[in-house]
Order: sequence, then C-alpha cells, then structure tokens
Amino acid sequence: MKSVYTLQDLQNWREVADDMDPPIQLGVFGDPVAHSLSPQIQNAALKHAKIDVQYAGFQIRPDELREALQLAREQRFSGLNLTIPHKIAAVDLMDSLDEPAKKIGAVNTVRITSGAFEGFNTDGEGFGRAIRDNFAIDLRDLRVLVLGAGGAARAIAFHCAWERCERLVIVNRDLKRAKRLVEELRPDFIGPRVLGPVARLEAVPWDEGAIRFQLANLDLIVNATPLGLQPRDPSPIAARALAPHLMVFDTVYGMGKTALVRAAEEAGARVADGRLMLLHQGAAAFEIWFDRPAPLAAMRDTLK
Repeated sequence: MKSVYTLQDLQNWREVADDMDPPIQLGVFGDPVAHSLSPQIQNAALKHAKIDVQYAGFQIRPDELREALQLAREQRFSGLNLTIPHKIAAVDLMDSLDEPAKKIGAVNTVRITSGAFEGFNTDGEGFGRAIRDNFAIDLRDLRVLVLGAGGAARAIAFHCAWERCERLVIVNRDLKRAKRLVEELRPDFIGPRVLGPVARLEAVPWDEGAIRFQLANLDLIVNATPLGLQPRDPSPIAARALAPHLMVFDTVYGMGKTALVRAAEEAGARVADGRLMLLHQGAAAFEIWFDRPAPLAAMRDTLK
C-alpha cells in the first residue's frame, strides 16, 4: 500500500489495487495530502471495529476533483473525506447535502450510497468537541476570533453561532468576503446580550493593529487558514500581538509545531493544534459511514 495515491492511480485502479487485501474503499482527497493523519486514524478505527476495508490518502488537484469523485464511485468506494482545497468546490458535485453542509456551503465528508454522493460537514462538530476536549470549556462561554473565510472557517464560524458563543469576529485578507460571512451569520446573533462598546458579531481587516485592538475582548483565536501547512509559513499573528489570557487553536497540524503555535506558547497563551479537531471530525465521519459509534480511544491512541 502506497502512502499517497494520485488521480492516475485511480484511473488504473484495478492494476494498482487489485490484489490489495483488505480493499481500499475509503480515502481523503486533498492538495496537499501527504501530511494528513486521517489514514492512520481511520485505519486504526477500522481495525478496532473489525471492518474489512482500508483508508488511503489521495493527492488530487482542484482541476482533478470531479474526475476523481467519479472514479471513486466507479470503483465502489463507500466514503471519502475532503480537505483543502476541495470543500467548497465539492458542494456542486453532490447529489444531496445535509443541513450543516448546505448552510455552511462546504463538504468535508462524502457517503456514497447506491452510486449517489451524499455530502456532510463534520468540521464544526469536530471543532466544538476539540475545544471542549482540550480547554474544558464550551463555545457558548467564549468570545472567538476566526482567521479565514474558506471552507473550514465557515464551518467553525457557523458552529460558534449555533452554539451561541458570546462574541464572534471574522478576520480575512479579503474583507468583503469576511463581511459577507458575517451577514450570513447575523440571524443567529439577534438577541438580548449586550457587551458594551464592542459588537457581538463583526468583520475586521487582516491587520495587526486591528487584531490587537480586539484582544481585550477575546478568549479564543482560531486559525482556519492554510497558513502553517508549509514549514516556512509565517504565523498569521505575531507573538507580540498575543497575550497570556488567550486560548489559541490552530486547525493546521504537521510534523512539528506551526509558527502560530510557537508564537502562542512564547506569549504564554494556552494552545492546541488541529489534531484534536481531526480526531473528532474523523470520528463523526466514521459514524456517518458505518452508522455506529466510532472507537474514539483507538483513534486517539494513534495520534499519540
């Protein structure tokens, strides 16, 4: 079994995987995907649950997604995860969507049933469970700043809104895109809460001064951008702009600490990376595919 497969492998799947036992019927599509821990986590779950299939990673470029999905259906895959940059593009390729995926406009889990693609989004649920798991606090008690407005950021922002978080700030390099997301979220923030001089829901520019101004009225900062996927990526927020009272959650993870995690530690903030979110959204995906509880302990042991 290869560590990563490609579209060309899917095009020649019978030759590539004909003698594989158990067969690969699940996988994650992404670009990049080599860093993903999903195969280790899901294969541990499959082995523990005595389900006789395997899960693999697939390096799929944006212009290859449609064909890759079609080939997975033809090869009778039963499910897929989608990661950067495919979550939003996949929406228009599904035959049906669950309510979170429809509202968020992004898909990270696909169930293939009788040849039909059913799209789900478990990112928000996975994020909420990860925050509770790592920081022992619920989102409804937090004032949150989300960096980004793409697929993962949208899932996290909507989940924060549905959990009735105290406050939500969206930061994006394209401020117009952040403002559009805020307008979509606004119906969930109509209520009696008053927080003094700061708005309960707002979009702010990606600027150190603007972000620093927000810090006194924040508890949790979430990086939901791809910054950190590459080892040389800078931290989206400098250590000098962070503070010890903050919790910092980086949805990115890799072989080592991201620049944001290092900056947060330097500032004395409480920190977590994306592995816990991966764990919990992966458990939710397993439950969608197999309609049974995920073996969370076995999946967690693999992360260790």
